[in-house]
Amino acid sequence: MTGRASGAPLIGIRVVELAGIGPGPFACTMLADLGCDVIRIERLLRQESALPDQLTRLGVRGRTTLAIDLKTEDGRRVARALIDAADVVLEGFRPGVAERLGVGPEEFEESNPGLVYTRLTGWGQEGPYAAMAGHDINYIGITGALAAIGERATPLPPLNLLGDYAGGSMFAVIGILSALVERAATGRGRVIDAAMIDGVSSLMTPVNDMQRAGLWTEERASNMLDGGAPFYRVYGTSDGRFMAVGALEPVFYSALVEGLGLEESELPNRFDPLMWPELESSFAAVFSAHPRTHWEGVFDGTDACVTPVLTMTEAVHHPHNVARRSAEAPAPTALTPRFDGQALEAADHASGWEEAKRVLVLSGISEDAIETLVASEVIAHR
Repeated sequence: MTGRASGAPLIGIRVVELAGIGPGPFACTMLADLGCDVIRIERLLRQESALPDQLTRLGVRGRTTLAIDLKTEDGRRVARALIDAADVVLEGFRPGVAERLGVGPEEFEESNPGLVYTRLTGWGQEGPYAAMAGHDINYIGITGALAAIGERATPLPPLNLLGDYAGGSMFAVIGILSALVERAATGRGRVIDAAMIDGVSSLMTPVNDMQRAGLWTEERASNMLDGGAPFYRVYGTSDGRFMAVGALEPVFYSALVEGLGLEESELPNRFDPLMWPELESSFAAVFSAHPRTHWEGVFDGTDACVTPVLTMTEAVHHPHNVARRSAEAPAPTALTPRFDGQALEAADHASGWEEAKRVLVLSGISEDAIETLVASEVIAHR
């Protein structure tokens, strides 16, 4: 399979990815980076629009990728052979689609009882919305998360990080790793229902707890961690850029005030939300008097918890990111988490046709059969 650094903890685990967009591919990229051999099965497009296929290939690396016509029985046999030889399968179809394609979990109960079959969707496998289309913004919308994020007048989606990747990809990977640990003891796999709404609801637990305890108001930008507090928000600088301020604890707050050249005793009580507008105005006036580089010089290396707000392009060149190789483009080459103090190397780009054929042969498909399948346009290499 694709090359990986020695020491990756999941070397030898084989994953079949039934291609989708967003959270499924990202979860499989994480698994590839951790050492898994990932075989990606994409649709075999003929006269369909190329746009969906382009979307499925965003952010995909570290795979052996095959296009298979799952509408044919020959194509389904190839897919089932690959899954029978796998440890993990991940699909993101609406409920019932995998079954109609002949690759649902019940197909492998006897042939591959140790299979960890992972279903990663927005709404989950049951419920009134289960068969409905949706995207990240919809999933975070019904969990209370979107209503809590943004400006006072309007909720603002935090990219598609919260639903797709945090609530979806990450929880799917947690489920897969947990099931693999259990399988080592029992020999049995699991069918995992990883729903993004469940993941986001779990992530919202601390905020929900604060709201129930009377420590959080549902009015946006009015709380300690949503931009309401003047010591936990973003301030503009004279050059149109921004600084991020997270000075929650007293000692950090004192360092912030000192760096701004203000006297803490002369400022309004920071623990009184009624005083926050006045305190914010004082901080904003000082920050706006100088460019971002000035404030970086003031606060870098201090415990004020004040850092620049970098663009994606700038982040690649920041000294700390460079030192840890954590923001390189198009993808970080040093991965998280690190093991024994060593960063893993990202899985490299997709492997070639010879490797794809080797995977098929290892799954029980002869070389002659492979050539026939290619000639009949049942499979193709990407």
